[in-house]
Amino acid sequence: MPTIEFTKGHGTGNDFVVIPDPDGVLDLDAATVAAICDRHFGVGADGVLRVVRARAAGAAPESDGSAEWFMDYRNADGSIAEMCGNGIRVFARYLLDRGLAELPDGTTLRVATRAGVKDVVRDGDGFAADLGAWRRSGGDATVRAERLAVARPGLGIDVGNPHVVVALATDAELDAIDLGTPPALDPTPPRGANVEFVVPEEPLVADGVGRIRMRVHERGSGETLSCGTGVVAAALAIRYYAGEGAPDVWRVDVPGGTLSVRVERRADGERAWLSGPAELTFDGTLAI
Repeated sequence: MPTIEFTKGHGTGNDFVVIPDPDGVLDLDAATVAAICDRHFGVGADGVLRVVRARAAGAAPESDGSAEWFMDYRNADGSIAEMCGNGIRVFARYLLDRGLAELPDGTTLRVATRAGVKDVVRDGDGFAADLGAWRRSGGDATVRAERLAVARPGLGIDVGNPHVVVALATDAELDAIDLGTPPALDPTPPRGANVEFVVPEEPLVADGVGRIRMRVHERGSGETLSCGTGVVAAALAIRYYAGEGAPDVWRVDVPGGTLSVRVERRADGERAWLSGPAELTFDGTLAI
């Protein structure tokens, strides 16, 4: 029976099975990925990160030649996703720890993804990733969730993958939602969407930093302890609602920890940076 090597890692509890495949020879179909991510019969994870050289990844046309490595991200159900904000930091940690890349202070590591090439830099003990330009996606929807008494409006935000952000009034309301059942969106987005439920802290802004709490149901994975792109989408949505004068730096508390979002204003528009930890926890061998 063939075997593969793997490493388990996480970013604020959003956990991944990292599989090295530098020459792009592995055929990881959806059923295999789902079996690996199964928390009872597999390794258990929110998704799989396949580490493959961009030139060997036929599914990475977004690589413009500036990135050596392509992050092939799969959700826990085996479906393919465009981008993962926590995953790209774990991906960077893996490349550096395994000697596959270098990232001296003041330099940038470029990583190819299905949402384009992303820049990663060191940020304290963790990493910051430039998730690129964001936009209102036109994917606004009415959202219903288990134990949410009344359907709420959701704001569509695109940060390389689709999100719908729902603002709530109280911590109690946020804590009561049952995200074991996928939220229902009307209209249903054609590609699906991650759904974030957010409560502003009181006060919303302290020392120039916006503060929110968030829970998330990820497309293809269910509720997770953290979602990097979801954190960015949530901060951008509340910043949008707050209007003129809202801060460009946000602290977002999720069940798995705390992440930071920074909006960089450029002549060609705004870009969103996500900062936080990335840890590798153990290595193993899988029979497939």
